[in-house]
Amino acid sequence: MNQYVLYFSEINKSSLALVGGKGANLGELCRIPGVEVPAGFCVTTQAYADFVYTSGEFAAFMESLQFIKAESLEEIKTIGQRIRTHLESLDIPAHIEQEFVQAWKLTGSQHAYAVRSSATAEDLPGASFAGQQDTYLNIKGESELLFHVRKCWASLFTDRAIAYRAKNGFDHRKVLLSVVVQRMVFPEVSGIMFTADPVTGNRKVVSIDAAFGLGEALVSGLVNADLYKVRAGRIVKRQVAAKKLAIYPLADGGTEEREILPQQQSKQALADEAILALARVGRLIEGHFGRPQDIEWGYADGKIYIVQSRPITTLYPLPELGDATPGVFVSFGHAQMMTDPIKPLGMSIWEKTMAAIDSQYSLVPAGGRLYLDITDSLASWLGRKTAPAMYSKSDALLSSAISEAIRRRDFIATLKSRKRTAGAKSYTRKSVATIAGATFEMLFKEKIEAPDVAEIADKVIGELRRDLARQSGRDRLDFIAGHFSKGFEVFIEGIGRPVFAAWMASMLIGWLARHWLGEPSPLDELTKSVPGNVSTEMGLKLGDLADVIRPYPAALEYMKVADDATFLDSLGRVEGGTAIRPAFAAFLAKYGMRCPGEIDITRPRWRERPTQLVPAIVSHIQSAEPGEHRLRFAQGKTEAEQAAQTLLRRLKRKLGGGFKARLMGKFIRTYREFIGLREYPKYLMVSLLDEYKRAIMEEAARLVERGTVDRAEDVFYLTLEELTAAVTTGRADRGKIAALKEKYAEYEKLKPPRVLTSEGETLFGSYAPRELPAGALAGMPVSSGVVEGRARIITKLEEADLEKGDILVAPFTDPGWTPLFVSASGLVTEIGGLMTHGAVVAREYGIPAVVGVDDATHKIHDGQIIRVDGTQGFVEILE
Repeated sequence: MNQYVLYFSEINKSSLALVGGKGANLGELCRIPGVEVPAGFCVTTQAYADFVYTSGEFAAFMESLQFIKAESLEEIKTIGQRIRTHLESLDIPAHIEQEFVQAWKLTGSQHAYAVRSSATAEDLPGASFAGQQDTYLNIKGESELLFHVRKCWASLFTDRAIAYRAKNGFDHRKVLLSVVVQRMVFPEVSGIMFTADPVTGNRKVVSIDAAFGLGEALVSGLVNADLYKVRAGRIVKRQVAAKKLAIYPLADGGTEEREILPQQQSKQALADEAILALARVGRLIEGHFGRPQDIEWGYADGKIYIVQSRPITTLYPLPELGDATPGVFVSFGHAQMMTDPIKPLGMSIWEKTMAAIDSQYSLVPAGGRLYLDITDSLASWLGRKTAPAMYSKSDALLSSAISEAIRRRDFIATLKSRKRTAGAKSYTRKSVATIAGATFEMLFKEKIEAPDVAEIADKVIGELRRDLARQSGRDRLDFIAGHFSKGFEVFIEGIGRPVFAAWMASMLIGWLARHWLGEPSPLDELTKSVPGNVSTEMGLKLGDLADVIRPYPAALEYMKVADDATFLDSLGRVEGGTAIRPAFAAFLAKYGMRCPGEIDITRPRWRERPTQLVPAIVSHIQSAEPGEHRLRFAQGKTEAEQAAQTLLRRLKRKLGGGFKARLMGKFIRTYREFIGLREYPKYLMVSLLDEYKRAIMEEAARLVERGTVDRAEDVFYLTLEELTAAVTTGRADRGKIAALKEKYAEYEKLKPPRVLTSEGETLFGSYAPRELPAGALAGMPVSSGVVEGRARIITKLEEADLEKGDILVAPFTDPGWTPLFVSASGLVTEIGGLMTHGAVVAREYGIPAVVGVDDATHKIHDGQIIRVDGTQGFVEILE
């Protein structure tokens, strides 16, 4: 027998398929002691399905919706109107109508009702669908209720509902609609309550919006509402608005807008006692559902009524901590120039590495990203003084976000040191010793010894390959778990001193230029075409490869459509392939372990997907003449040498000029000789990751053979410990893997904050006010000069299409993006700092760059003409 009606008392969370998200939540609310919910029932999705399929045309309508795009607004408007008109013209089948009328009479035919939609994809943890379908208030009488139920069914196809489903990938055929029919409450005051602050994300704060009359005035934006915030049973904010309008019920049904008397407009809508009582009810509801809630409420005759509750879907997830002690966490992704989600295998390797290199610090997951726990630093006065400066070179706004956290004095006062002790292998202790040694050598030794970085890397990689080849299964994975910190050790012991010496020299060059000459730092010019930068060398080698390919258009066309698995083998079958194949193979042998987002071991490497490089090669051929990249690099070297000579000549004319010029000359030589090495540690670490990945994928292939997992890539959703257990036992949790794949699809949509607190507060940082051209986007200047050109919004390297004069606009750039720098005339990124990859390489290539431009890939549209001012730090949209 079909179920067409269910009363709230019959409903719980397991009723989702029949009553949708809103209906299921109302059933759960009725089960919470101390929560008052107006009586009602749900017309089930079965009733909706039986209703719509009385039509012979409905299936054709659904088929046409499958191909509609969220951006096709006119098409959505046309088809949505046709569907709604059609559904509203259909008769409700008699057996459905009969069951509805019986439920209405039992609930009270003398009452007025609210009629609301409840879709099966609505009010869920992953998508709220708030406001996508229609709501009707103060509906009286049998015929009016039936009319509005049909209107509610049709509202599943409003323009906004169709576009929302299309944008979020919901199948229109699979989203069904229940209708909530709930007895009306006529409140003096109503509003919305969030059990976590919807603006800051703070889980300790209840935020309440309140206005006179029915809540529809507030929900629809007709009226400014009072804002109250409650924390730990105390009202911490009370913002009373001028409430000029309210919506009230009419005696014969329906609603009307009324002006509020002037003397009432600025009156606090809800008394303090009621505010605190409401906050307590909110916490009860949150406790029942186990996550923060967005709650609609009414206050009538001294009682609080709850009419809806849904999860807040916009909050960034909390850090995954082992305890509830307060903490502050800095985005590892912003520091590493890669803010995309990192899959569990990649995260677990980094967590183990941080624990191995320095037990004073830890990485914690949150929202598919990693965050560095800096609680110990901010718990001390000295740490609070130094932390913002420590991170200022990594990301322009990271320092600002940390400073914001420090200004939360009440919260900072609750921080306690986690009392972690630095072990004998403490990275911090070794870094301090290395910096001290580098400073001594730079100041007092005539020449700093240059390490043979290639020999160091070859030795480490060679030993690793031999060790991995000798082992298999659990032993091999256990070895990987303890090995990654080797990269840090090699950096500190092998090349740390010259890198830190170059870094110290850069600061001294800037400081002395300002002190002795009264001028800004000359580093932009001195950084051009520095030797020994493995990322720049990679870009030059790609240019060489592009020049090999350039004379063979047939080969280039093949590459655009080639299959990764047969890329090199099939290359020999096209004209020019025999010349190109060895050159491409040599490039992959040297740099095939790289890729965008390379800190995540699960990302496909260029050796695995060589077609990722094709757009960069095409862009290079389109934007540069043969050999131009080498000529530009040589020109940059000449310009840097001339800039150094000019600077030294001017210093010689100053008082004590001989000494000043000698000292500055030594700093410049140190800087230019060694600053390129700063990219080598990452090159080595990415090389290590690639060797681990080769070994892990061999183990994964065996798991596929044993039937433990379906695909080798499924192991990316296991931690290293879980993978080791799977290899040992032959068992893996397939359900968990499937759930994590869905979860990571949600994580992709999140914007990770630069700083996150244990209370859930998200901090993104901001720039200090300064004078900018009207409409300009603020950022941090990292490579001087001004350039105008066409903006190319590129979020994935494999989708790049740059022509001569184009400006690269990207969310971030890491070494895997270097191939595009040869083609770009300017750079704009959403994250980055003075010493991060994009900034350094932009200076080496001599292209203007501005980083830390918040939301640049959305505020700037592809193809717009923009001006990048890399000297003052802003971007103008010209047309």
